[in-house]
Amino acid sequence: MKHISAMALGTALLAPMAAQAGGPTTVVAEPVVAAPVVEVVTVTPDWTGWYGGAALGYADVSSSVDGLDGSGVIGGFFGGYRQDFGQFVGGVELDYDWTNTDLNDAGSATLDSVYRLKLQAGGDLGQTFLYGTAGWAWADATVAGQGLSDNGWFAGVGADYAINDRWLVGGEVLWHQFDDFDNTGIDIDATTFKVRAAYRF
Repeated sequence: MKHISAMALGTALLAPMAAQAGGPTTVVAEPVVAAPVVEVVTVTPDWTGWYGGAALGYADVSSSVDGLDGSGVIGGFFGGYRQDFGQFVGGVELDYDWTNTDLNDAGSATLDSVYRLKLQAGGDLGQTFLYGTAGWAWADATVAGQGLSDNGWFAGVGADYAINDRWLVGGEVLWHQFDDFDNTGIDIDATTFKVRAAYRF
């Protein structure tokens, strides 16, 4: 009788555990974490603002007088302001170039310096500004020990590339014309090729 009672008691105690072990199990779903969406935004530089820099290049000079021509190094400083209108950019620039270009074999004639007031207009191509430029030029020369100077005009093309929002690098080609230079009856032409670097303020 004691054995039967013990068995009944054991069965009663084990029944709920057996029911739980063999019954259905509730599965808790893990939350789904979506991967972040990264949107790539292309930043187009705004060319509006002041800038200044330095340039270095080569000058080729010829004149209406046989034997009065030459070439040499040219370089200097520039600064200006540009306004970005979207697809179009306009601006104004001042620059100064020093040169010591011999204009004859005797070295008695040299082109000494050139000053320019430039107007610029061109297309905003993102990180590149491609432009045309024209304006007024003033040149100083020395001929047979005498200092001469006169004004003329120039036109050319150039391009600047924005390395970042502060630094620009570029190049420029300009064609100059000085007629009857300082009333000497001599016409002078000059072509300059320069590389440029500038900082935007």
